[in-house]
Amino acid sequence: MSPIFWNILALSSIVSAVPNGHLVPRSSSSAPVATTLNGSYYGTHSSTYNEDLFLGIPFAQPPLQNLRFKNPQSLNSTWSGALPATNYAYECIGYGTDQIGYQQSEDCLYLNVVRPSGYKNTSLPVAVWIHGGGFSEGGTPDRRYNLSFIVENSVSIGKPIIGASIAYRLGPIGFLNGDAIANAGALNIGLKDQRLALQWIHENIAGFGGDPTKVTIWGESAGASSVGLHLLAFNGRDDKLFRAGMMESGNPIFEGPLNGTETYQARYESLVAAAGCGNCSDSLQCLRELPFFVLNNILNTTDFNSNWNPALDGDFIARLGSEQLADGSFVHVPLISGANSDEGTAFSPTGVNTVDDFIAAINTTTSAQYGLPENLVQELVSIYFDNTSYVIPSDETLGGNVTLGAPYGAEYRHSAAYWGDEVFIAARRLTCETWAAANISTYCYQFNAVPAGIPWPIEVTHFQEVAFVFNNLEGLGYAVNPFANKSESYTQLSDLMSKSWASFVYDLDPNGWTGRDAAVPAWPAYSLEEPMNIVWDANVTSHTEPDTFRAEGIKLLNENWGLFVR
Repeated sequence: MSPIFWNILALSSIVSAVPNGHLVPRSSSSAPVATTLNGSYYGTHSSTYNEDLFLGIPFAQPPLQNLRFKNPQSLNSTWSGALPATNYAYECIGYGTDQIGYQQSEDCLYLNVVRPSGYKNTSLPVAVWIHGGGFSEGGTPDRRYNLSFIVENSVSIGKPIIGASIAYRLGPIGFLNGDAIANAGALNIGLKDQRLALQWIHENIAGFGGDPTKVTIWGESAGASSVGLHLLAFNGRDDKLFRAGMMESGNPIFEGPLNGTETYQARYESLVAAAGCGNCSDSLQCLRELPFFVLNNILNTTDFNSNWNPALDGDFIARLGSEQLADGSFVHVPLISGANSDEGTAFSPTGVNTVDDFIAAINTTTSAQYGLPENLVQELVSIYFDNTSYVIPSDETLGGNVTLGAPYGAEYRHSAAYWGDEVFIAARRLTCETWAAANISTYCYQFNAVPAGIPWPIEVTHFQEVAFVFNNLEGLGYAVNPFANKSESYTQLSDLMSKSWASFVYDLDPNGWTGRDAAVPAWPAYSLEEPMNIVWDANVTSHTEPDTFRAEGIKLLNENWGLFVR
């Protein structure tokens, strides 16, 4: 991943462990109460938003000691009375800037529920947020993911929803890979954490006033990829855990190669050796028995703290996403799917001055470690470098045909166009086309607004739509408020996007809500005959346009995902 992207992340997150203000303390006897299969919880009422918050609810047994590196286990306790659910739990152990300012623990499998107050004897639709962070960082206490604003918006448009957010194990703790892990049936346990949380919500959300048959799973980046992987899970088996999905910069075709165990084995053996477990007959059990501070000191190094990702396991991830989309092996539910105009500025290498620099970058990335055929590489080069329109940021965004100098390089904009398509945008288009071909309602978008705090020429890069969807106008959790010193059109765009997302959760229609400006074009359902995106643009709030940009390059990528092991 581009070092520039990590710098943006560092700028975007602020050190703060306070998850939510505006809370009214209450005694447990007067607090809102919800009852689950295991027992009852009391939460906290927010008078500012007229919402009830239930925070830090366990959905699994703590994955400690002998449960470390094991599939999540359902809760096995019951109680009388009501337990407190008034504070966020610790974040899962992660290794990245998103963890700064938040306490972490292995004991982290908790979820949160935010419901509007005053809706008794009702069953409200539910949006379940899955955070991003490259499967190696992030967490539900992150203030950028405050659900109060979008829940408040849902009430204001006459379509009230409940918001929930779920945690999952990250990095080497959640996605450790190797023969021993595979033999134990414990690959992809971070995804299995998510699945158990969804099962818990299905079984218990009625106790909070939610409708278990009207759950929408929703995420950004790795969270959106998680949504995509749940659509494909168990070869597309429909467990009736959700009725829709919303994916922001992520797709069923995972953004990296779905490496098998063989590509991780040497790394696992190095980890085992570093932990002093190399001579043990059961290396995995040895890792389980290590004191956490010892294990953490080993994992928190550049050798082991990142690049543990979802992998083929023949079970949860049965096959390549491209194969499953091709033969219809996915859960057939309505979708929102989109990406940002300049995704590639987060992922392109810098110092790209020549075509040879670009080819070298392709040949050294994980997506090409299997050796892409030379003819495919040359075809990609000819398409992405010979076409003057294959550049991001666009001439319009930069104010002209700008050739960038150091550290980016003269050919950086062509390279960034390729990387944005290769990581997210091409697969986003294929997802929209696949759903449309199956006659499933799909709403696709391109986000095209530059928030405050984003340095030139990074522009509309990865993650930047999040503040708009969450309607986080106060900039909670950001070092620079994305809306600072911006025109009113930015807040109007956020209002429109957030309410469109909430409306879709409510009844699968992002358009039909009270107060929607009749002058704003409707968000069209995607079709093969007329593939259209809505473009979220603060200059005009929004407009629609054909989803045909960079058609030749994106088509070539979408025809060859098998070579990328995706």
